Amino acid sequence: MSLKEIAGPLDETSRLPLYQQLQRAIRKAIEESALSPSDALPPERDIATEYDVSRITVRKALDGLVQDGLLARRQGAGTFVTAHLEKRLTRISSFSEDLAARGWVARSKVLERIKGTVTPEESLSLSLAPGEGVFRFRRIRYADDAPMAIETAVVPAFCLNSIEDVQGSLYDALERTGNRPVRALQRIKAVAFSETNARLLGITPGAPGLLLERRGFNAEGRAVEITQSYYRGDAYDFVVELTA
Repeated sequence: MSLKEIAGPLDETSRLPLYQQLQRAIRKAIEESALSPSDALPPERDIATEYDVSRITVRKALDGLVQDGLLARRQGAGTFVTAHLEKRLTRISSFSEDLAARGWVARSKVLERIKGTVTPEESLSLSLAPGEGVFRFRRIRYADDAPMAIETAVVPAFCLNSIEDVQGSLYDALERTGNRPVRALQRIKAVAFSETNARLLGITPGAPGLLLERRGFNAEGRAVEITQSYYRGDAYDFVVELTA
């Protein structure tokens, strides 16, 4: 199927410049999931021929979508739809649940899975006594095949039957033992990705990102997680609904 069949024709009655019309058509196709994450767009010359516009018009339209994080150019491969996510901060949800709600598949690559004892700093955050056991997880989180975030979680050992309980969603594992968070405190910071983390996500060192720090509490009011998640700034938006 051609891009024109997916995104629709340009509006001949519109007074908008052609590049903006094309940009709007592609944006709408992405927002309505007619174009899916990781879908490749045709070459610029083919888009220009299909829409009967100049390649400069096509390039200008795509440049704007790249700047907005909806498209990404890969050297020697072409232009692709990015896996762009919105995370609403009005409810507690896991990465896996956020993706499932949008029809995507969440998966993880485990970097570390460690049994240990709580550090002095962690003991304050988790209200644990010195020497108590914790489980540590460090994972790359993927939306389909696109790396989206690096997540580090520390969970008190009493919250899980075994460190092997966490194979997919951490919150699913905590729910099975009655320790899923029902309340959380969160802090969001703007960060620049370090060389190490950027390499893990396949992005440029120093690229902008968002750091979400969360402390979650179970129904009994006990702290059951402290999590740090580094999200790609070009692929993730945090949305908060405000009322007067």
